[in-house]
Amino acid sequence: MKEFMDKDFLLESGMAKKLFHDHAADMPIFDYHCHLIPEQIATDKRFTTITDAWLGGDHYKWRQMRTCGFDEKLVTGDADPFDKFMAWAETMENLIGNPLYHWTHLELQRYFGIYDVLNRKNAKKIYDEANEQFKNNPELSVFGIMKKFKVYAVGTTDDPADDLKYHKIIRDEGKCPAKVIPSYRPDKALNIEKPDFAEYIAKLGAAAGIAIKKTADVVEALEKRLAFFVEMGCRASDHALMTCPHTFWSEECVNKVFEKRMGGEEVTKEESDAWRTYILTALARAYKKNNVAMQLHFAAIRDNNLTMYKLLGPDTGYDASYDENLAYGVAEFFKALSAENSVPKTIFYSLNPKDYYSLGTLMGCYQGDGIKGKIQLGSAWWFCDHRDGMEEQIKVLANLGCLPAFVGMLTDSRSFLSYSRHEYFRRILCNVIGGWADNGEVPNDEEMLGKIVSDISFNNAQKYFEG
Repeated sequence: MKEFMDKDFLLESGMAKKLFHDHAADMPIFDYHCHLIPEQIATDKRFTTITDAWLGGDHYKWRQMRTCGFDEKLVTGDADPFDKFMAWAETMENLIGNPLYHWTHLELQRYFGIYDVLNRKNAKKIYDEANEQFKNNPELSVFGIMKKFKVYAVGTTDDPADDLKYHKIIRDEGKCPAKVIPSYRPDKALNIEKPDFAEYIAKLGAAAGIAIKKTADVVEALEKRLAFFVEMGCRASDHALMTCPHTFWSEECVNKVFEKRMGGEEVTKEESDAWRTYILTALARAYKKNNVAMQLHFAAIRDNNLTMYKLLGPDTGYDASYDENLAYGVAEFFKALSAENSVPKTIFYSLNPKDYYSLGTLMGCYQGDGIKGKIQLGSAWWFCDHRDGMEEQIKVLANLGCLPAFVGMLTDSRSFLSYSRHEYFRRILCNVIGGWADNGEVPNDEEMLGKIVSDISFNNAQKYFEG
C-alpha cells in the first residue's frame, strides 16, 4: 500500500517517475494566466495568517464550505480567522475525491513542509505552525514564493482602462524575481447589455484620451490601450464568453446599437451579439498585428444565485458550466477572420468538456504562419482542472492535435499558494505519457519523452508568448 501523497504521488509506472522527477519537476513556471493582484506583488505582500492566504479570495473553497453546511460568516464573513480555518479543516474531512483535497495537502507540504493530514484534531497545530512560518520564513513573502517555485513569469488579468501603475513599479524597481506581465481583458467593452456599460465606456475614453461618440471611437480607444499594454510587456489577451459571437452586421448597424445603448435603452440578444462580434473581430485583428495571443474562455454561466450576487458580487462561488452549442459560432467567427488572414495566436478553453472535440478539430483548421501550435486547446480549466479533467484534455489534444506543442498548465488563480498546481498537472502529464511508454504505445525513449514533458511544462509557453 502506497503512502498518502508520497514522492511518487500519481506516478504509476517506472517511466512516469523518471519523466516527472528528472524532466518536469524542476522546470520553471510560466503562469501565463492568473488573477493575482499586481499591488500585492509590487509590495512583496506577506500574509499574516494561513486563513488569509487560503480563504481570502478562493471561491473553490467557499463553495465546498457552503456545501458542508457552514454559515456564510465562516466563509466570506468577519468570523475569527481561526474559526474559519477550523471550518475549512472540517470541510477537508469531507473532500476525498475532490482536487481541493490534493491541492490543500500539496500546499501544506511544498510551502510549509507540513506532511500531516489536515483535520479538526490537528488544525490548531497546523494553523500555528503555518502562521509562524508566514511571520519568520523569508520564502513565504510574495517574492520569496516566486523564487522558491522558480516562477519565470506570471500573466495578470487587467482591464484596458487600468493605468498599470503597479506593473510600472514592479518593472522599474526590478526586485521581483519573476516577470509580471499584464494581460488585456476587455470584457466590459464587449458586454454592451450590462447596466454599467455606458459608465465603463466613459472610463475607457478617459484612459485613451478619446471622446467616444461612436463605434469607431470604441475600437480606436481599445487599440490605443492595447498598444500601451504591449509597451508594458503584454503577451496575451483574455475574454470570458458564454459562447462565440457570430452575428456579422455592418458598422452602420452596429453603431445604431451603440447609440441606442448609450442613450439608456435596452438591447436585444441579437444586437448585443452583433456588438460583441464587431468589437471582438476588431480586437482579433489588433492581436494579430501586435503578436498578442487571444485567450477565449467559453461556457461559464455566471452569478446564478442572485441573492448572494447582490450580497457578495461576482466571482464568489456561484458560477457553473454552460451547455449551449459552441462549435458553429466558433467556426463562423474564425471563418470570417481567416478570410482576411486575421487569425491571431489563439487558445480555446471550455468549462464544458463536451466542447473539447469540437474545439480540438476546429483548432486544426487555423494553424499556420510558421508558428508551432498557433491554435491551442487550453488546459483543463476551473471545474475541469482535476485529475480526470486534465487526463481527458491531454488525451483529446493528443488524439486530435499535437501534444508536444501544448503550452501546458496555468493556475487561473487569485492565490500565491497555487503554484503547486503546476506540480499536480506535471505529475498527471508524466503519468499519462509514462503509461503509454510502459504499455508499448510510444517508444520507451526517456530522452524523447523527457523533452516533450519539459517543453509542455515550460519551454513551449515561453516560446509561444515571447516568440
